[in-house]
Formats: sequence, structure tokens, C-alpha cells
Amino acid sequence: MRILLVSYDNDSSIAYFPLGLGYLAAAIRNSGHSVEIYQQDIFHYPPEHLTEFLNKNHFDIVGLGACGGYYQYDILKKNIKAVRESKENPILILGGHLPSPEPKFFLKKYSVDFVVVGEGEVTTVELIDALEKQQELKNVKSIAYIDQEGVYIETERRPPIENIDEIARPAYDLFNIEHYVLNPEAQMKRKDRKMVMLSGRGCPFKCNFCYRLDEGFRPRSTQDIIEEILFLKDEYRVTFISFWDELLMSSVARMYEFCNALIESKVDVSWACNGRLNFACKDVEMLKLMKKAGCVFINYGIESMDDYCLKLMHKNLTTDMIIQGIENTRIAGISPGLNIIFGNLGENRTVIEKDVEFLLKYDDHSQLRTIRPVTPYPGTELYKLAVQKGLIKDIEDFYENKHRNSDLLTCNFTDMTDDEFYECLFWANNIILDNYVDHLRDKNKEVLENLYHDKNSNFRGFRTV
Repeated sequence: MRILLVSYDNDSSIAYFPLGLGYLAAAIRNSGHSVEIYQQDIFHYPPEHLTEFLNKNHFDIVGLGACGGYYQYDILKKNIKAVRESKENPILILGGHLPSPEPKFFLKKYSVDFVVVGEGEVTTVELIDALEKQQELKNVKSIAYIDQEGVYIETERRPPIENIDEIARPAYDLFNIEHYVLNPEAQMKRKDRKMVMLSGRGCPFKCNFCYRLDEGFRPRSTQDIIEEILFLKDEYRVTFISFWDELLMSSVARMYEFCNALIESKVDVSWACNGRLNFACKDVEMLKLMKKAGCVFINYGIESMDDYCLKLMHKNLTTDMIIQGIENTRIAGISPGLNIIFGNLGENRTVIEKDVEFLLKYDDHSQLRTIRPVTPYPGTELYKLAVQKGLIKDIEDFYENKHRNSDLLTCNFTDMTDDEFYECLFWANNIILDNYVDHLRDKNKEVLENLYHDKNSNFRGFRTV
């Protein structure tokens, strides 16, 4: 069968590599089917172009997917409409975090044929095979659909893939890699060529604002990761790796093993990852080893600088651990990414004042940081609480009415009025933005001093990129 996978337009000047789609494409191709990528993300094609493309090119199946978010929801609606308006009207399959929590809504609201729930590599291939051979669909695990009698069917959940080293690496050759390697990252050099990777799947923590279908963490082996890095270096001249999974830093022992292997293998790439301050606060030597192995940036989910609020969101952190972990990261010479959200359970004006104080002290300005309101995405504990409290009616109310922008309230979990809440964010982000601009001004004044007083011949202009 001929399958078209759509890499949706995420409104980025330089798009990041759609890693999930890459894995899915490899699984489909390896099963003997023909697969093509429609790169709406790179070329910013309007939805009408997708309709025209399908009218000119025959595909049996079109696959659409997205992570949860108001923008992704809106573009998904438009792409569904574009597929449905094509002459051949191919079978339409949805996947990803957006439809997985409540597939029934998407099937009934948008006349989608199937939703793949959760991890897609095995499920999607089995579904395609069953469609091609006209086999019983109820035997395919982890799918949802509406049968010919109009009955909603959701099949038994498939357990997660245990040995993820066995998953075929992404089908890089089907994508325009020369575009994706230019996607920027904190602490990248101008001449770096970046690719995103997964070091594992899942997360053992259970924050109340985070949605995941499967519990626990499944790491890739260190050797498997290194082999893929070397492949990317040889094939695409990649010099920078951005580990996208939630938890490369899943344990202190793993980081020692991973970093020592990188050094011994002489991989010689710079890299960034997501980390946990639970581990960073305990072992500065681990962080120094990460730096030696090429790590230049660690993105941390801090979320709040109040111990009571951290406990309510099940963050498994304290403010003392956060501060020690960030200080250790900076001592090691690694840039820390400081992510804070506001409006979770128990938060108020005093909490955001502590958040701002922390950011002013520890932000190294490698990125422009602002504080956003917490969003109760479908499938999360916070979403279920919002429905219980009557703050959100259902998933349709969430996407159509409440969650219309990530910088605006979806619903208010605090004791403040909405106006008081927005005044807190306005106050906080004003201070943060002023501090960022002051830093840029001072930094550029140093450049001027160095250029004109020290006659620096290496100056390359005041470039933004």
C-alpha cells in the first residue's frame, strides 16, 4: 500500500526534525509498504496544497499526527479537511499525543477512519496490514474506530515496546535533512549542524500537568545511541545532538556510563538534553563529566520555586534541590535551561515573586525565558481535576473554547481572579524581559569595547543568527 505521512507546519522558520514521524516511516517502509513524507513543515504549504497533492498523486492511506496544543489542534483540523476534500478520499489515520487521550472525540467530530493510540511503530504496521488483507480489525491492539454499524470500538491496549534498541532508527533519507540540521538550539555554534535524538522513552515521574500513556522509563543502550550519533556524523555531518526525550539523565549511574562511553569512543559532538535536578543536586562530578563528554546545555523542568506547590504537582523536588542542582550545573560550565510555569495548585502572587527572584539570579540568558500559565492537557491529572471542578466541560470545550493560546489561561486553578492572574504574569514577564534586554545591551557594549578599543579582528558583525 502507498502511505503518505504529513509533517505538519508548526510555524517555524527552520523546522525541527519530526522524530516520531521518522520512526513511523521507517517501521512502515521496513514492513514492505511504500511511504512518502509531505513536508508541510518546511515549505509552509497551505492546506489547499495538500488537497491538490492528493488529487495528483495516489495514496491508499494518509497519516496525520500531532502533540497536544491549540496550534497543533487547529492545523490538524485544517489538514483533516484538506484530506477529506481530495478526490480519492484515502483512508485517514490519526496518531500522537493529541488524539490519544480521547480518540472517540476525534473519530466522531472529524470523520477520521482510525486513531492509533500511543506508541505507533508496531500498531500502525499491523493496522495497514489488516486493511490491505481485509482482516478483522478488532485483532489490532491500540486502535480506535467506528465500525460499519456506527459503533465506537477501542481495542485492547498494546504494551509498550520493551527493547527499544530493536526499533529501527528514523528513516532520515526520506526527509530534507539539509533543512532540519539548521534548526537552532541554545549554545549551538553558528556552524553547527544539529539533529534531534531519543535516548529512551517514558519517564518514571508523575507530574500532575504531564500526559503519558505508559508508566516507567525504557532506556536505549549506550552503544545503540553512539552508533546512531556516528551514523549522523558520517552521513549528514552532524556536529550537535539534541536529546529530546524527557530523561537522558535518568540516573547518576547511567550518566557516568554514557559520558565515559562518549569520551572513549571519541564521538566528538556537542549535545544538549533534558535533565532532572534530583540527580544534578547530588553530584557535581557527574555534571563535570557531562561537560567533558560534550554537554553544553541541560533543560530543567523547575516549574515553581515554592516547596508546597512542588509537592502538590508531584514534582519530586524541593527548592533547595533546585538551587543546588542549578549551581552545580553552572559550576560544571554547562548552561541550564530554567522552565517555570505559573497557576498550578496552591500558587499565588508570593509564589511568582519567588519564581522571578530565582530567574533573575540564575538565568544565564542563553534563551529568552518567560513564565507561562500551566495548561491542563487532556489525559493529565490536572485536566481531570478541571473537569471535576467544572472548569472544563470536556475535550471539545478544552480545544474549541478554553485552550486558545499557551500564554493565556485555559482555566484558573488559583484563588485569584483572572485579571489578578494576568497582572501577575504581566508584572513578572516585564521584569524578566527588561533583564534580558539589559543583558543583551551590556553584552553588546562589551563587544564594542573589544572591537574598537582592543581592535578585535575576529569580530563577525552583530548577527542575530
